[in-house]
Amino acid sequence: MGTVASITVLGERTVAVEHAIAACVARLRDDERVFSTYRDDSDISRLRDDALELGDLDPRVTEVAELCRDLRERSGGRFDAHWRGWFDPTGIVKGWSTDAAARAFDDLLARGGIEAVGVNVGGDMRLRTAPTSDHVWRIGVAHPTHEGELLATVRFVDGAVATSGTSERGAHLIDPRTGVHLSGPVSATVIADDLTTADAWATVAAIAGIDDLDWMPVAPVASGLVWEHGRTRRFAGRMEVSAFRDALLD
Repeated sequence: MGTVASITVLGERTVAVEHAIAACVARLRDDERVFSTYRDDSDISRLRDDALELGDLDPRVTEVAELCRDLRERSGGRFDAHWRGWFDPTGIVKGWSTDAAARAFDDLLARGGIEAVGVNVGGDMRLRTAPTSDHVWRIGVAHPTHEGELLATVRFVDGAVATSGTSERGAHLIDPRTGVHLSGPVSATVIADDLTTADAWATVAAIAGIDDLDWMPVAPVASGLVWEHGRTRRFAGRMEVSAFRDALLD
């Protein structure tokens, strides 16, 4: 998917842990085989180039397509996997794939075989902690324009955090409603129970920008922030907050 993945495991490096890591990586690679827009032989590219139907492809494509249709409706068109004229689920599939890959550690977490595990794909993270552990994840949200500075610090036991914006990849975000590239620096960070949700709604928030939070009341997210041109707006529980100091984001 044109990015880098890493896995952090807290606990003894046993054979079971090695198997879980291998299974996690295998799932990410297989999802890349199906969904990568960089590969001519992927199901997504074949759907675009060979005029195939969804039923002709891996069933995962249909699953993700359904998620995309729901997100387009709920976001008021701020996310649209068909805005190019062909199906491109880039704004959601990375988080969806990471969630699926992280399930390779379900058994180890349930029986206390490890304390915690974090799967990081392109800077978006699915973070999990065993019920028997008191580990708390602490994640810094990088400032989009001031290298080495943080906009916020996220602390939680189990959940996901995703950031979408222009600081890393430049002006690659396009409003599907207008086809116009976003101008100027913008960054949106979303915290949710799973990375499918966080990844998708971070994309929506970045596309919407600092002056449009109309999507927020329908977004199934815990909290987050939008930064643009030096301004910051924060939200939690589907409401904007002017001063946010709690265990999720401060």
